[in-house]
Amino acid sequence: MKVFVIGLDCLEPSLVFDRFADKLPNLTRLREEGIWGEIESIVPPITVPAWMSMMTGLTPGQLGIYGFRNRRDYSYTNLAIATSKWVKRKTVWDFLSEAGYRSVVIGVPPSYPPKPLTGIQISCFLTPGPESPFTYPPELKEEIHRQFGPYRFDVVRFRTEDKDRLARDVFDLTKQRFAVARYLMTHKPWDFFIFVDMGPDRFHHGFWKFFDPRHRKYVPGNPYEPLALEYYRLLDQEVGEILKLLPPDTHLFLVSDHGAKRMDGGIAINEWLIQKGYLKLRKQPEKPRPLRPEDVDWTRTLAWGEGGYYGRLFLNIRGREPMGVLSPDEAEAFRDQLIEELEALGDEEGRPIGTRVFKPEEIYPEVRNVPPDLIVIFGDLYWRSAGSIGLGTLWVHENDTGPDDANHAQFGTFIYRGPKITQALSGHRVEGLRILDVGPTILHLFDLAGPSDTVGNNLFEKLLRKEEIA
Repeated sequence: MKVFVIGLDCLEPSLVFDRFADKLPNLTRLREEGIWGEIESIVPPITVPAWMSMMTGLTPGQLGIYGFRNRRDYSYTNLAIATSKWVKRKTVWDFLSEAGYRSVVIGVPPSYPPKPLTGIQISCFLTPGPESPFTYPPELKEEIHRQFGPYRFDVVRFRTEDKDRLARDVFDLTKQRFAVARYLMTHKPWDFFIFVDMGPDRFHHGFWKFFDPRHRKYVPGNPYEPLALEYYRLLDQEVGEILKLLPPDTHLFLVSDHGAKRMDGGIAINEWLIQKGYLKLRKQPEKPRPLRPEDVDWTRTLAWGEGGYYGRLFLNIRGREPMGVLSPDEAEAFRDQLIEELEALGDEEGRPIGTRVFKPEEIYPEVRNVPPDLIVIFGDLYWRSAGSIGLGTLWVHENDTGPDDANHAQFGTFIYRGPKITQALSGHRVEGLRILDVGPTILHLFDLAGPSDTVGNNLFEKLLRKEEIA
């Protein structure tokens, strides 16, 4: 019995299931032979921690990982990028290793530095570079370089106006990632195999405005307009090559951690806090730039924020932060006030955009490490959070960290084909899928149980009537 997972970061279901469906024969065949649908991501729907939530069945709060960068403590300066060392809970392959099953794990974030397992691992896009120790066992690194040349972890500088170079790099990244997967699946023993390709995510961020007529920067007939179909056809062809090599009766999952959608603009979260009087600067910057701790007059500041595809807002609480101002008794009422004000904030014309603001302890069963005090999803993810100061406006239409035309969408792509599907179920579209259910479902296929506090469920039991399951 084998389980194989094709992970395509940010793969957008509306392109796979609708717009490009008739041009994607392999993905369409998988849907016809299996079950499929949109799969709900976590809050926030972001690569780190979404993949790890998928492979543990646990929420970001339970993992204590809330994004790429996380506060290590309640100081103002100690932000750190999440690495594999932040993952304190067992993954699917950890449980499988304990049971004697062999796994191949490629590029699942965050997985640098790689950890020992029964099998092999190649670390993720957060790896500093090919000179780093990025494989387990360590000697696999030389084999990978010998077979494929310098290993590509990601697209370097994907926020760029050099679209020709970006297109080459995205295509090359995907081709190499699939080639490495094909090599390892045919040269190494495995019971469970998963690989993640970051190519779709980098493509969407770099090229969305060129093929989406609803994007405010779309220009009909632009030279990059055909590129989206070309790239999705490449993905389809690469998936087809994988299908040729899979043993019969393999349980195959094709999943993304979230989807993609156009970006209408950004809300300058720190500019908003400054205008409201909640964030006080020592002096105004002469030009736009990121907020730095030394910019802030902490003795008069109530809150500050971080930019990104979603917003994180932190309170400056007395007795918690080094120069906290807000008393603990006032903090909860102030959070409620911020939620009301942020959710009422519209676009430049005052039109509602549908912002939602969450308290971590209300959406996660447990909150570990140092969470944001508020998680802000601006404009149903059509807007991002811009953390820079000195912008002179609350609304921006250029990403403050470089060219970027897309944001993450709450729902990603899911397809399953395998022995669990009877002929009557082939081609069935299912509702209620969650990425939190994928890991527990895989463990169930191996007759293993996950952690007792898992939020995820076995999706076959959850979604399909027992008499319909083979």
